[in-house]
Amino acid sequence: MSGDTLRARLNASESVLMPGVWDALSGRLAAEAGFGTVFLSGYCVSGTLLGLPDFGYLTQTEMAEVARRVCAANPGIDVVVDADTGYGNPLNTIRTVDLWRQAGASGIFLEDQVWPKRCGHMAGKQVIERADWLAKLRAAVQAGSGLHVTARTDARAAIGLTEAIERVKMARDTGVDALFVEAPESVEELGQIAAALPDITLVANMVETGRTPLLTPAELADLGFLLVVSPLSALFTMVKAVQDSLTLLRDEGSLRGHLDRLVEFGEFGRLMDLDGHYETEQRFTAR
Repeated sequence: MSGDTLRARLNASESVLMPGVWDALSGRLAAEAGFGTVFLSGYCVSGTLLGLPDFGYLTQTEMAEVARRVCAANPGIDVVVDADTGYGNPLNTIRTVDLWRQAGASGIFLEDQVWPKRCGHMAGKQVIERADWLAKLRAAVQAGSGLHVTARTDARAAIGLTEAIERVKMARDTGVDALFVEAPESVEELGQIAAALPDITLVANMVETGRTPLLTPAELADLGFLLVVSPLSALFTMVKAVQDSLTLLRDEGSLRGHLDRLVEFGEFGRLMDLDGHYETEQRFTAR
């Protein structure tokens, strides 16, 4: 898919909330809940695929393969895929864009951290020189063939808010679709970012218990932010639910007294379109 649907929604001043997903099933659950756009989060994929923190362990090709699976299982929604730093220089960034497009992605996030990067709400981040990041953004825009490109800076934590705003002002001139200052630490800082960057899509990242105050899409739209990412809500909910259920299973030996915690067997089959697969099997069964 291209980013045209997402671009059109944002150009019409429609607020877009993207939940974070990490595999085909979480993408399908998001679509089932009514989301038309999802964010394939590097943080989520690193944790679920590798069992490792978002610390630069996840490779370009590992992320591309997950993107391919998520897009294939959810053809009716836009999938914006985290590209971290582009995995190298502008040439590596071009290959990343090609892989994301081949996977079926609608958009890409590209940041300015030093590799190996880390989650935007972790300590110890560093950023590359402005010119190096801008070169990668230009490469992504020119190679994107319609992908919605978001320029993300982590300079707020690494250097300061003034530098972060200056960087995204420069990024705007590369032709990107959206600008993202990661981890502002107050509503006032969000307001400063929006005041400095009129007439372009701004991204807000809502991480529960992170550095930025949690606001609703309506509250963020009032400030000037239309593209809202909630990258970890589903993952953190899933982890808590699984922890609780496994504790009960360990202690009681069965969940028969806690069936309200589980999706029913038949309901899971519906989510997988089991009846459709039975029908396909029947069509090709010898008579």
